[in-house]
Amino acid sequence: MNRICFHGAESTGKSMLVQSLSGELGIPWVPEYGREYAESRGTDFTMADLLAIAEGQDAAMHAAAATAPPLLILDTDPLMTAAWAVMLFGDAPEVLFGYEKAELYLLFAPDVPWVDDNTRFFGTPQLRARFAAQAELMLQRAGVPYRTVEGDWAAREAQARAVLQRLA
Repeated sequence: MNRICFHGAESTGKSMLVQSLSGELGIPWVPEYGREYAESRGTDFTMADLLAIAEGQDAAMHAAAATAPPLLILDTDPLMTAAWAVMLFGDAPEVLFGYEKAELYLLFAPDVPWVDDNTRFFGTPQLRARFAAQAELMLQRAGVPYRTVEGDWAAREAQARAVLQRLA
C-alpha cells in the first residue's frame, strides 16, 4: 500500500483537494483528525492536545489502512502535528516522529489566499511563511520523500492529480 500525505501550512488547499480528488479518482482518504478535535474541543491547545491529535490521526490512518487499499490519501499526519508543536510551543516532542510515515508527502506552498475558518491561527504572510518553513523542516527532520505543490488552485489540483494517478 502507498500512502500519500498532504502536508503544509493552513489554508493551502489540502483538505479541499483530498476530498475532491479521492472522490473523483476513487481513492480512500483519511480526514484531518485535528480539525474534528478543534471543532469539538476548541483551539486553546496544550501540548497534551497535540499529542492526542497525533494519536487520533494515526489511529484513523491505521483503521483506513486495515482494508489494504493500494493507495491511501492522508489529509495530514503526526509530522504536521510536530510543525504545530513548534509553532505553538517552540519544540516538537520526539514521539511525534515515531509514528509510521507515508511513502510520499505533498508539501503545499502558502502561495494562495489565506481563508479564516475559525480554526486557523497563522494568517499573516510572515506567520504563514514561518509555518510553511516549519512544515518542510519536519519532513526533512523525518527524512521522508516529498514534492512541493504550488501555484494557483488549478495548478495545485493538476500537480496532486498527476501524482495520485501515477500511483493509483
